[in-house]
Amino acid sequence: MHDSYFLLLCVIVLAVVFDFINGFHDTANAIATSVSTRVLSPRAAVIMAAVLNLVGALSGTAVAKTVGAGIVESAGITQLTIISALLSAIIWDLITWYLGLPTSSSHAIISSIVGAAIATSGVSVIIEAGVYKVFLGLLLSPVLAFILGYFLMQFLILLFRSASPATVNSIFNRMQVVSAAYMAFSHGSNDAQKTMGIISMALVSYYGLSSFTVPMWVVVLCAVAMALGTAFGGWRIIKTLGTRLVSLKPIHGFAAETAAASLIEIASRIGLPLSTTHVISSTIMGVGASKRFSAVRWGVGGNIIMAWVLTIPACVGLAWGICSVGMYLV
Repeated sequence: MHDSYFLLLCVIVLAVVFDFINGFHDTANAIATSVSTRVLSPRAAVIMAAVLNLVGALSGTAVAKTVGAGIVESAGITQLTIISALLSAIIWDLITWYLGLPTSSSHAIISSIVGAAIATSGVSVIIEAGVYKVFLGLLLSPVLAFILGYFLMQFLILLFRSASPATVNSIFNRMQVVSAAYMAFSHGSNDAQKTMGIISMALVSYYGLSSFTVPMWVVVLCAVAMALGTAFGGWRIIKTLGTRLVSLKPIHGFAAETAAASLIEIASRIGLPLSTTHVISSTIMGVGASKRFSAVRWGVGGNIIMAWVLTIPACVGLAWGICSVGMYLV
């Protein structure tokens, strides 16, 4: 087997592994609030999330094109570059999953691509406008998510101010199933596309293609991998998001999921990769703050934010190191 073809196969396998890990690492994004409010059982929530992750992942490729062709110049990367980026993101996801921290797989993979590309060809290979656009979206989305969660919850409080708590719980016990499904769909539509972009980037590099396209088999492969990963669940992170960050009732879960899913869906349609973890964590904090700021356990939130901040430099450095060692050995 030709060495470069073997490396291409390695990229595809690692990309599928990353997508699978992303699925169980980020399962909590879609179902933590539904499980914590007891609207859905863990088993039912995981099955629903897996199915709708699959459907969402099949819904478009705009984000894949941004990740695969808008961050680094394809001429300046190799299969080793992509392998190094995937290994870095996988290692970071596993570490933060073990610690129960809902960090961003999006930050991890995009930062890793940048770090590995710099190790391969220097900073000139980076598409500055694309990187700024992506990281601006990743940095601003938690702020927008917090605001959306806060004001949507305030609107719901105003709308149901005359209703009894029993009536409100009865209504949102049903409505939160819909919002959880919406969140699972949006998670698949944004997160699975990042891996589609990675595999397509490798194909462009291997075959020397002049244009960037996402083959249908890549779409299906990534969609299935994420759905299977979701089916295994990420219970450590579910505990952090669903119980430790803020105490939730069905109306709060509905507000957090609806606000988060809407923001993610808009981003997916314009090709902007967001962190679903950051977005749902921020809407949960915004919803909690709408009751009173002390309702949010800011110590837990601070630990989550610290993990977000560390992800970018950690993954840039880790990918750069892996790629540098790989080039030395090869």
